[in-house]
Amino acid sequence: MDAISNAYTTILEGIGEDPRRDGLRDTPVRAARAMEFLTHGYSQTLEEVVNGAIFESESDEMVIVRNIELYSLCEHHLLPFTGKCHVAYLPQGRVVGLSKIARIVDMFARRLQIQENLTREIADAVGKVTEGRGVGVIVEARHLCMMMRGVEKQNSSMTTSAMLGRFRTDINTRNEFLSLVRGGEVQ
Repeated sequence: MDAISNAYTTILEGIGEDPRRDGLRDTPVRAARAMEFLTHGYSQTLEEVVNGAIFESESDEMVIVRNIELYSLCEHHLLPFTGKCHVAYLPQGRVVGLSKIARIVDMFARRLQIQENLTREIADAVGKVTEGRGVGVIVEARHLCMMMRGVEKQNSSMTTSAMLGRFRTDINTRNEFLSLVRGGEVQ
């Protein structure tokens, strides 16, 4: 924490502020604690996050968890990106506890990221945990590095997907997932 706090003091001085002034006196420590929280995914492992919540099941139909909120930091500018993640998998003799899908998303989101890698890391982890026949992940996010600086496009968003196993090889499986994520009925 001291190294991070000292770095924030240096940043404040670098932008022309006085880190000793009343409103900034404790800012380096607060910012260091915030950064520690925002990047706590580095201190987690997949095994700890899942915590044994794998259950035998005869279910072989698609399992989808939609609209999982995510908050991450862009590794290029250290600015936030926020959005939602949709995760699906095809079980094969076992299912994972529902909350564990959201915890997997959080573990990877709470690291410095680019959205493309985040999407794939979530898919790979869900595939490893479930040992299912396929995994589909879609992430939709808005990036402050594009909204607050640079091109300053306020209404822009980015969508990424990762399709593994049957979600990649079977167009019907992929279309069912996409339809259900959009909230439509399966025909």
